[in-house]
Amino acid sequence: MNFGPLPSVDATAVPSEGFVLDVREDDEWAAGHVEGALHIPMSDFVARFGDLTEAVEDGRRVYVMCRVGGRSAQVTQYLVRQEIDAVNVDGGMQAWDGAGRPMVTDNGNPAFVL
Repeated sequence: MNFGPLPSVDATAVPSEGFVLDVREDDEWAAGHVEGALHIPMSDFVARFGDLTEAVEDGRRVYVMCRVGGRSAQVTQYLVRQEIDAVNVDGGMQAWDGAGRPMVTDNGNPAFVL
């Protein structure tokens, strides 16, 4: 069954108030992430799917992010099949950082992409 091309956007096109879902692992998240993003590692995604559906029950768009865009593409595909308005962020956190978009850490250390 073909669902057509995967919806995706450039890191520069994510609105500053956009809802970002980060599917990277804990060590990657700790190194640096988008402020306000929801962190659900891909390895926990199915078990924690309810965390996401609860966060987007208002129907807002989900910007799915990983390091370079591979894992987030898989998660985006899954979400689109669940009829959730999801788009993959092309180039992931590397593109986000490259575009000079802000990143934070939970411990106050300088943020970087692991």
